[in-house]
Amino acid sequence: MSDMTPPAAAKRPPRQSRTGLTSTGARKAASKSDRSRAREFALQGLYQSLVGGNAVSDIDLFTRDLAGFSKADSVHFDALLQGCVMESIQLDALIVPLLDRPMSEISPIEHAIMWIGAYEFSHCPDVPWRVVLNECIELAKEFGGTDGHKYVNAVLNGMAPLLRAVEIEADRGQNKKARA
Repeated sequence: MSDMTPPAAAKRPPRQSRTGLTSTGARKAASKSDRSRAREFALQGLYQSLVGGNAVSDIDLFTRDLAGFSKADSVHFDALLQGCVMESIQLDALIVPLLDRPMSEISPIEHAIMWIGAYEFSHCPDVPWRVVLNECIELAKEFGGTDGHKYVNAVLNGMAPLLRAVEIEADRGQNKKARA
């Protein structure tokens, strides 16, 4: 009988490491920055806008009352939520040429994440392009479909040279120097 695992222990989820990542590879809440949290809340709000057609003012009021919002960068949240909704047509114009299918076949989560990436590439020069890309991939891993992060990565990697050409070229120059 000592070789058998008790039924309660068999149902427990696997123990998570202390590396700052969950078992799915997403970052644990304690290791997230204020801006990462702002992106998460903005993603939730953009989802409400895309799927429910809710007004930005209603989304904003609702989101600010959610647990954990006080730990988010509220200025960045405002910029992302309001900016993405106000510029949705322009952001979609940047995204659509990089898609391999119609926008109607893209998950609203991945759609909203791509809006965030396109918006930050366009309007947040203080956020390095690699950070924008990595943050969006993390959002897709945590909230998107199984391989949604790969799709988001491909689209935003295609967009980055269009919107951050100088920064990307400077990165390539530094990488060449480092290899030499």
